[in-house]
Amino acid sequence: MLRIIDARTGEPVDAAPVRHGLTRVEAHASGCDVSGLRVLLVADILARALELDGTPVWPLLSGGREQEQELRAAATALGIRPFEDGRGAGIAPGKAQVVHVAAEGADTAAGGVRVAVAPVDAAVPSVPAHDDDPAAWRLALLTHRHTRPVRLDEAALDDARQKLARWRAAVAEWARRPSRPVPDQVRGRLRGAWEDDLDVAAVLRVLEWVGTDPDLADGARFETYAYADRLLGVDLTRDLGRTP
Repeated sequence: MLRIIDARTGEPVDAAPVRHGLTRVEAHASGCDVSGLRVLLVADILARALELDGTPVWPLLSGGREQEQELRAAATALGIRPFEDGRGAGIAPGKAQVVHVAAEGADTAAGGVRVAVAPVDAAVPSVPAHDDDPAAWRLALLTHRHTRPVRLDEAALDDARQKLARWRAAVAEWARRPSRPVPDQVRGRLRGAWEDDLDVAAVLRVLEWVGTDPDLADGARFETYAYADRLLGVDLTRDLGRTP
């Protein structure tokens, strides 16, 4: 079960205390900067993790209207799901869990569980929508736990682009082999990582291990990467069927 640290208390709580009950994930972001994008990205990862466990999610965006259109466009480029406008959404029905995702130190003035997202020190001239592969921005931001500040510069983006190219090429090659199910041990390590306060950085380390472990069949590697990408959302299967 997914456990997250409630920033209000510092204690771990169940992200969805009622199994398969509706969870309202409300992102609090305003202004089109990379720190605001990171808030939306963490909310998106939280929603994906809940849905992988069979929990329905109601994603909402709250905050000021300043640069909202630009923020939503940049979020779309990063593969972040559309968020409904939270300003007029009303109260979640029944006993739905409410999880607020906000920048570290922000005051949401709302009850419910709160996930704090550390800031991004961005030293890049462009925005994701203008990048040839915006997934590199997504991967670069996911490389660190959401509680830790991130330095996003061209070196970090280049590292992410190189990793994506390597993984996508490997996935396309593994797809040519007979399919094998995701091994139970691997699935357990992946879920154990993201269910520990959304530790996506640990998920990436599991994928590095899967990609090199000689005891795993290529078909199992392919299924593992495809499964993990349901959480990561970096299009690891993009190059399937392309001529080398």
